[in-house]
Amino acid sequence: MEIILKEDVKGLGYKNDIIKVKPGYGRNYLIPQGLAILATPSARKVLAENQKQAAHKAEKIKQDALALAQQINAVAVEVAAKVSETGKIFGSVTSIQLAEALKNQHNIEVDRRKISFHNDEVKSLGEYTAQVDLHREVKASFKFTVVAS
Repeated sequence: MEIILKEDVKGLGYKNDIIKVKPGYGRNYLIPQGLAILATPSARKVLAENQKQAAHKAEKIKQDALALAQQINAVAVEVAAKVSETGKIFGSVTSIQLAEALKNQHNIEVDRRKISFHNDEVKSLGEYTAQVDLHREVKASFKFTVVAS
């Protein structure tokens, strides 16, 4: 089944991509949630026309994302966490904490859903790397250090 994504879906694709998915996933999840529409011939024509009209706006968005990526690549962030005597964190560091740290320490606002870790969980003190997916073609990464509070 072919669908057109109406929003970015992590692990699947970006807005306005035409992708193939299993029929049950499309019919029972993506379409009812408003994340996608069926890729009918008329929907494809509408998509092509919208993309043609939005081409110059998309270029500006990409340039803004590139500028933000340069800022993020030059940043190092410290995240404070409560720690046991052995150096293990109570809980783990989340993307919410990283987004708040970027905003508070460097005045850079990033949506927490666009931040991902290279390693799945951060559960001990040390230095780690996070990736920020700013645009379909623009990704930035920054180092963050987990320190005891």
